[in-house]
Amino acid sequence: MSKRLDGKVAIVTGAGAAGDGIGNGRAAAILFAREGARVLLVDRKLALAAATQAMIAAEGGESAAFEADVTKSEDCAAMVADAVGRWGKLDILQNNVGIGSSGRVPDIEEAAWERVMRVNVTSMMLAAKYAIPAMIASGGGAIVNISSIAAVRPRGLTPYATSKGAVEALTRGLAADHARDGIRVNCIEPGPMFTPMVYAGGMSDDMRARRRGAALLDVEGTGWDIGYASLFLASDEARYITGVVLAVDGGVLLTTRIGDGDRLGRGG
Repeated sequence: MSKRLDGKVAIVTGAGAAGDGIGNGRAAAILFAREGARVLLVDRKLALAAATQAMIAAEGGESAAFEADVTKSEDCAAMVADAVGRWGKLDILQNNVGIGSSGRVPDIEEAAWERVMRVNVTSMMLAAKYAIPAMIASGGGAIVNISSIAAVRPRGLTPYATSKGAVEALTRGLAADHARDGIRVNCIEPGPMFTPMVYAGGMSDDMRARRRGAALLDVEGTGWDIGYASLFLASDEARYITGVVLAVDGGVLLTTRIGDGDRLGRGG
């Protein structure tokens, strides 16, 4: 059997992770490469993307590390140009970059609000802005945006939740605008995942157990869960799916068994 992404060229933003940890972007990049895609690994810190590249190379996959700040238009244009110049086309974009932000509107500084919107929303718009023409030239493609269940369950995360709600609106808008171009655009809502972004600041055993217990399945989510969902949505198996928001949350949204605060609400 052929691999699911044979002959495809993909860009994954936020493809690095601290140490040998597996975040959402690194997991997606590794799985894309395992399934035959050539993957441009984009990260603001080149060393982190290079570490992902080494993991892919160890499995015999093909990838390249690329340093970019996806909040900058010129960097997004450059990453798309690099992928097309290197491999001749572009088929897949996974928009994974994001930061957290907690608090209520009366308490947040305007600069902090604008920063979370630029990193979490504008970055995805800019990446798509340059990727879509390349995908059209390649005959179509698939975009997967990473949101969060915080978009529908804010719980003290209003700036972050607002940005993730905007990601979902952007997803639907892009899907409607570019379906006739052969481009599918879908979104994933991670639940409380245990990823390097989440545990970097330290996490007690009690907090980790509470996060796991928030899910009806009583299973701890990891970057691999988001990676596999991204792989499906990027593959031709999802050829009849566009404009969808897929919760990957262990059933958290089916229950009220979740506490308030940043670490329970954010997917990581």
